[in-house]
Amino acid sequence: MAHDHHEHANGHGHRHGHGTDIDWNELGPLLESQAELFSPVYERAMAWLGQEVTEPGLIVDAGSGPGVVSCLFAEAFPGARVVAVDATAPLLERARARAARQGVADRFGTLAGELPEVLEELEYPADLLWASRSLHHLGDQRAALAAFAARLAPGGTLALLEGGLPSRFLPRDIGIGRPGLQARMDVLEEEWFARMRADLPGSVAETEDWPALLTSAGLEHTRTRTFLLDLPAPAGDRARAYVAAHLSRLREGVGDALDAEDRATLDRLLDPSDPASVHVRPDVFVLGAYTVHTAVRRG
Repeated sequence: MAHDHHEHANGHGHRHGHGTDIDWNELGPLLESQAELFSPVYERAMAWLGQEVTEPGLIVDAGSGPGVVSCLFAEAFPGARVVAVDATAPLLERARARAARQGVADRFGTLAGELPEVLEELEYPADLLWASRSLHHLGDQRAALAAFAARLAPGGTLALLEGGLPSRFLPRDIGIGRPGLQARMDVLEEEWFARMRADLPGSVAETEDWPALLTSAGLEHTRTRTFLLDLPAPAGDRARAYVAAHLSRLREGVGDALDAEDRATLDRLLDPSDPASVHVRPDVFVLGAYTVHTAVRRG
C-alpha cells in the first residue's frame, strides 16, 4: 500500500506494519529504481540545505531504505561521513553495495534498528539529520522529534520531508471511466493514512504543523521549501514502472473501497495488454510536490 503521505520519496515507506512477509531482496531493485527517479528532488533539496549546512561532519539518513539518498548526500557533501539508518538489514546491505560502487564507502556507514531509539547508538552527534517520510511511521511524532533533535550537534540541522501534495500521473479525463479517478483515490488514501496512524503503537494525534513541532522540540530558525518532481508526458520507462507500481499498491490497498466502475478503470490502467494502460498510453506523466522543513539546534 502506497500513499503520498507515507510512501517515502526514497521508495521505502510502505513497509510499516507489513511484518516479515516482504522479500526485501526482491523488492530492493524496485525501491532503488524509484528512488533514482526522484533524484532531481533530492538534489535540489540538498542544494537548498547546503546554503546553511556548509561543512557537515556527520550526516544521518534516518529511514534510509536502500541508500540512494544517503549516497546522494555523500556526493553532495564530499567532506561528510554519512550513516544510513534503517530497520531492514537487507536494504542496508544494498546501501553499502551502492556506496562501494559510487566510491564513497570509505566515509559511509549503516546502522540497523528501529527509530528513534537506534539513533542513541550513533558514535557522535549529527550535523545534519535527514528524515524522509519516516517520522509519521512513529506513534508519538512529537517525542520522536525530540529524540531526533537530541542527536544533533550544537548548530546542527534537522530536515524533515513530510507533506507536500498528492502526486498526479494522468489527466483528469482519461477517456475511460468517470473523470477524476485520482482525486477519488486521494480521499480513500487519506482515510487509509488516518487508520494507519491510529493503529501505530503509542499513537498520538498531532496537528501536522511541522515548523511548530520542530520549535516544540527545542529547535529554532525553521525554514520550509517545496520541490517539484515534474516528468512530463510521454513518460519514460522508469517513470511508467513507478506509476504502475504505485497504482498497483493502491489497487491492493484501497481498491475494494472504489465503486465498480472505478475498479474496472483502474484494472484497465494496470493491464499491460490494454491499449488504455499506463504501460503504453502516451499521456502518462509524474508530477509531485515534496515539502522539506528544517530547523537548527541552538549552538
